[in-house]
Amino acid sequence: MSDYDLIVLGSGPGGYVAAIRAAQLGLKVAIVERENLGGICLNWGCIPTKALLRSAEIYHYMQHAGDYGLTAANISADIDAVVKRSRGVAKQLNQGVTHLMKKNKITVHMGDGKLTAANTLTVTKDGKSEELTAKNIILATGARARDLPFAPADGKRIWTYRHAMVPPEMPKKLLVIGSGAIGIEFASFYNDMGAEVTVVEMLDRIVPVEDADVSTFLEKALTKQGMTIMTGAGVQELKASATGVSAKIKGKDGKVVASEFTHCIVAIGIVPNTENIGLEALGVEMDRGFLKTDPMCRTNVPGLWAIGDITAPPWLAHKASHEGVIAAEAIAGGHPHAMDPKNIPGCTYCHPQVASVGMTEAKAKEAGYDVKVGNFPFLGNGKAIALGEAEGFIKTVFDAKTGELLGAHMVGAEVTELIQGYTIGKTAELVEADFMHTVFPHPTLSEMMHESVLGAYGKMLHM
Repeated sequence: MSDYDLIVLGSGPGGYVAAIRAAQLGLKVAIVERENLGGICLNWGCIPTKALLRSAEIYHYMQHAGDYGLTAANISADIDAVVKRSRGVAKQLNQGVTHLMKKNKITVHMGDGKLTAANTLTVTKDGKSEELTAKNIILATGARARDLPFAPADGKRIWTYRHAMVPPEMPKKLLVIGSGAIGIEFASFYNDMGAEVTVVEMLDRIVPVEDADVSTFLEKALTKQGMTIMTGAGVQELKASATGVSAKIKGKDGKVVASEFTHCIVAIGIVPNTENIGLEALGVEMDRGFLKTDPMCRTNVPGLWAIGDITAPPWLAHKASHEGVIAAEAIAGGHPHAMDPKNIPGCTYCHPQVASVGMTEAKAKEAGYDVKVGNFPFLGNGKAIALGEAEGFIKTVFDAKTGELLGAHMVGAEVTELIQGYTIGKTAELVEADFMHTVFPHPTLSEMMHESVLGAYGKMLHM
């Protein structure tokens, strides 16, 4: 038996960050992981997918070298080499987390962890069990892809995101079910790599959590790139064979069409990893499989905390990391600030990129706000034109009465890097005058952020 101040179950971006912060605060910490340090994000999610998308982006630019006055001949893509690079990036970061555990004197226990009491965790590996105890335990077990009930992923023809990162072959005709961030990112990657891509979305628009203007723009952009986008549609039947996938798709007109594809990616949401970890015996309160927590990440069981994808949405890596810091600081006796979900940015790394924070225009109006809206196009920005990336826009939504920034929504090149400016502004509770009086460097894409704010108040300069 080993005694700790804190045990963290799960070493993803929430778990390992919680462990590091707790160790920095002087606690004796252990972390339990059943597969790879870094969890899904570093090994099979956020990071390796960005490596894939970077390869696709460069391939896209090479194919359009003439637009920049350059010549590139005999362009080709090797999917195996692209995947190999992606796996190498994941391995490097996994080794980085291993180093951080050693640096911060965090004890790592590899194996399956299960709660046997509020302060006791049993770790099992290769048939051998070890009992760990701690005053506090943080659950950070993450989530997995949700399968279609009538067509579970087989890894050969029907894929989840994990299969799509290490494809056995390059798809020729790909069906993507679901147009959230994961579905659209893989649709964008495989489309840029040369596959014929069809996206099916049950709701009336793609990336449905985003502002309606962003959804409309992105659908037009992806369609222009050659994708087939079907909204208000559903897959009623999906069958895999040795050579492909047959699907029956019901369109928004109610007609059912049979189509053939070589492969299918299912991206219809996640399932929290809360089974078989001892929650039921302890009476932990849950909501549709997700753990209920207070603003400090406490569950209803004293000494038991939960962070990341096993708790309330949004299910994002950076939200999990921030929750890990909050929980660690609260356990160590500090007084951390609770996280405001309205200040959590969301990013989708398709081509073009999408990023947002706060309320959409529609949600703000539904909440009763009188709004002022600014919208500035990439076409009005010198840096965007020089980059050859003049498609997109930045939209800001303000409370007309107070000047509070209610939301910001972007689509276009590098907007996933720009969104943090608005996120800081929202967290600091800045108003329109603060953004207007800020000097933005020229020439940069960030100038569009300034112009969008000015536009909301009728002061736009370059359009």
